[in-house]
Amino acid sequence: MTERWDWEYAVDIFPALLEGLYVLVRATLAGIVVAVILGLFLALGRRSQRRWISYPFAWFIEFVRSTPLLIQLFFIYYALPTMDLFGTRLVFDAELTLIAGLGVHYGCYASEAYRAGIDSVATGQWEAATALNLRTYTKWRNIILPQAVPRTLPTLGNYFVAMFKDAPLGAIITVPGMLAEARALASATLRQVEPYTIVGLLFLAVSIPAALMVRRLERRVHYEA
Repeated sequence: MTERWDWEYAVDIFPALLEGLYVLVRATLAGIVVAVILGLFLALGRRSQRRWISYPFAWFIEFVRSTPLLIQLFFIYYALPTMDLFGTRLVFDAELTLIAGLGVHYGCYASEAYRAGIDSVATGQWEAATALNLRTYTKWRNIILPQAVPRTLPTLGNYFVAMFKDAPLGAIITVPGMLAEARALASATLRQVEPYTIVGLLFLAVSIPAALMVRRLERRVHYEA
């Protein structure tokens, strides 16, 4: 049985799907903050000269990068609360779980981008900082990171666009995002075309401008470099 597009129904469900988009954008932006901070921390830990520090960081990064985000969300939301850790059980809100999952997963990818940016800083810059006997904090804040971070921005931008497209996985842990709303509407009305078409269009409305901004950032950084 074929369905004909119902404009009245599409207009009626649009606000609910738009609210779902807001939930996904909110979770993605929060996940970006987590990924940016965690990624830099992981990159610095992996570059440590002490193996007892660098090895655990490297293992954690590779483990997270090598396992699907879907499995990680399942573990945090469903499995972790059943574990007795030092006499307590960790129970997370669904949206908080999505934010944490996105932040940790893409933070590990971001750490490799940061590490590449740091390694690209000219040797002479490191030697000059050592010759000037600068404190470690001053060296990183004023010399290394201002040169390394701009070179990572295009890569980070691509990761963040991918993060937004992965955010609908939150539907499997009951996050009321667009996909969850579309599934609920389709089940209640038995109409599939309108909700899923609108979801696709809303994703395009966010993803395309974001991708264009990343391309513009790539050109700007390349030009300034």
